Parts: sequence; C-alpha cells; structure tokens
Amino acid sequence: MTELIFEDRFDALGEHWFPHYLPHWSSRAATAARYEVGGGLRLRIDEGQPPWCPEFDDENKVSGFQTGVFSGPVGGAIGQSRFRPELRVREEQENVQLFTPTYGRFELRAKALDDPRFMVALWMIGYEDVPERSAEICIAEIFGKNVRDGSAGVGMGLHPFGDPGITDEFEVVDVPIDAREFHVYAAEWRPEGVRFFVDDQLVKESDQSPDYPMQFQLAIFEFPGESGATYPQVFEVDYFRAYR
Repeated sequence: MTELIFEDRFDALGEHWFPHYLPHWSSRAATAARYEVGGGLRLRIDEGQPPWCPEFDDENKVSGFQTGVFSGPVGGAIGQSRFRPELRVREEQENVQLFTPTYGRFELRAKALDDPRFMVALWMIGYEDVPERSAEICIAEIFGKNVRDGSAGVGMGLHPFGDPGITDEFEVVDVPIDAREFHVYAAEWRPEGVRFFVDDQLVKESDQSPDYPMQFQLAIFEFPGESGATYPQVFEVDYFRAYR
C-alpha cells in the first residue's frame, strides 16, 4: 500500500522547492531559475540567459528546482553533485532539507522537448551530509535528440558518484510515446531496489538501492550546439507526487 505524502500542482512556489541549481558551485544569482507557476510549472531557458557556471561547466545553461542544498565553506570541495574534481565552493549556502525522503514512490507528469540542444530531467541525489551518500537515482532524463514521432529514448537508472556501494546502472530505454505530450515518469524506491515506470508501465528494474536521504532535482538544460534555438524553451510540468 502507498500513502500520498504530497501532491504539488504548482499553483505557487511550494515549500518543498528551492528555485536554484547547485548554487554552491556558482552563486544564487547565477543559478536562479527562470520559471512561472500557476496551473503547473514552466521552467524556461530564455534568450540571452547566461551560463550557470562557466568556470566549471562551460557554456551550459539551466533552470532548475531542488528540494535541499548542502555545501561546505568557500574554497572547499564539499558540496552536492561534485561533477568535476577541480570544483570548489564559490558561495556557501545555508544547508536545508526541504524534502529528502528515504524510500517511496515519486512521479512527475510533464512534457519534454524535441530540440536537440535541450534536455529535461527529474532525478534524485544523496543529500551528501556524508560525502559517500552521493548516489543518483535518475527517474527520467530526456534529450531532445532522442524525441521522435511515436517514440522517445528516456534515460533512467543509477549512478554511484562517490558511493562505493553502488555501481553504475544507467540506460536509455526506448518507449513508444510522443514525449512532447504529457506523460507520467515514476520511480518506486524500496530497500530491495528501484523500479522505473512510464505511464504506469514498468520499463526498468534494479536490485540496487541507496539507503540514505535523497533530494529531488528538476531542470531544463541547454547545451551549446550549431543550430540556433528559438526562445523561450519551456519545460512544462503538470504535477509532482510523492508517496510513502
């Protein structure tokens, strides 16, 4: 049996969400999400939007929400999602846990994009108050280049990062959907493993399972490319649900 913990339809910016993306590696100003709420969430990449962290992540742009933040002092290497070894904290954060469950079922109803320069995703990362508690559960990662008429490649699975108890287990699953329309992407995380669903259809299973608090990351990314994009590019979210 599952029990609904909360449902967010984004009529306002709810108490569970922090409208920035990994600000400790950059700053709150540079990582502030472009978004609208009211009858759903619309995360945007706008024309002229600067890169979120050019020092460490080149020209990549992002608008994202997350449900916690943790970092050490400025100049140090302690911080969530240390995606490059040379990363150093540029702006110390007030550490908060807005929603960091251990186990549950979580789902998002959203539309993806078909522009090859963009990617949308919902994933979980360890809160990392202990550095080894840093694995990722990717619920859905959809690159525009993988969105086709009648099918889409949806990335899902686990990454270990600094967790020695997890091995990399990630794949792009071809799903017979038009990802430009609303679909439900979900993960059921239990002590014995993680199961991944699209529109309530089981599409992947893993017998690995992190056993510590994890937070949610929800974002749209733009990567440099040769073809010009039109703006704004919008990641539309209908709802997020969390079950115990």
